Amino acid sequence: MLEVRGVHVHIGKLHILQGVDLEVKPGEAAALLGRNGAGKTTTLRAIMGLAPMSRGSVAFAGVDLGRIPPHEVPRRGIGYVPQGRGIFPNLSVEENLFIGLAGAPDPERRDYVFGCFPRLKERLKQSGNTLSGGEQQMLAIARCLMMGPKLIILDEPTEGIMPRLVSQIRREIHRINQSGVSILLVEQNVETALKLCPRVFLMEKGTIVYSGTAHDLKSQPEIVHRYLGLSQH
Repeated sequence: MLEVRGVHVHIGKLHILQGVDLEVKPGEAAALLGRNGAGKTTTLRAIMGLAPMSRGSVAFAGVDLGRIPPHEVPRRGIGYVPQGRGIFPNLSVEENLFIGLAGAPDPERRDYVFGCFPRLKERLKQSGNTLSGGEQQMLAIARCLMMGPKLIILDEPTEGIMPRLVSQIRREIHRINQSGVSILLVEQNVETALKLCPRVFLMEKGTIVYSGTAHDLKSQPEIVHRYLGLSQH
């Protein structure tokens, strides 16, 4: 479904991505993990066409994303929730939800989204900036779902969020994946990532250094420590 092959990205004189290869299959949930500065966010931005590639290719459902403008990428079926959520603070929840749609929202999809995030339905007329961090994250994910994506890319969805809402967001990401939507997740909370994602990619210095299952990774604490600086007990 999503195929990232040999992607290089330079920002000024810095060689940020140095030949990234990863794949997300239909219906799969995959985590991209690594220390700060490893290149995870730049990888997501390269997929979305927001970080120009100097070499390599990104294909989604057989379409070469490098050949289309960035604003077309979401219309191909990829939802993107960037770090910091990217909602419009002065627009209402309702306006945020429907801003990417070409026409009126599909009633069935609207009901599905509110079924995932009933809290948003109660706050439709509130401005985005009046929501808590967790509610803003729910809104960012819900906005993606309104587009009917085949894949959702999430960059640090639980960062800076109250533990009570983290568990709800984790549940909804799992539920979205169970409905058939593929997930590519960047997440500092390794426990959350391994619970949600059966497949894991580890990144260091702009390249993928490990690809395998969450189950296999859990049995190799030396790899977790080496690339994530964590000790498993």
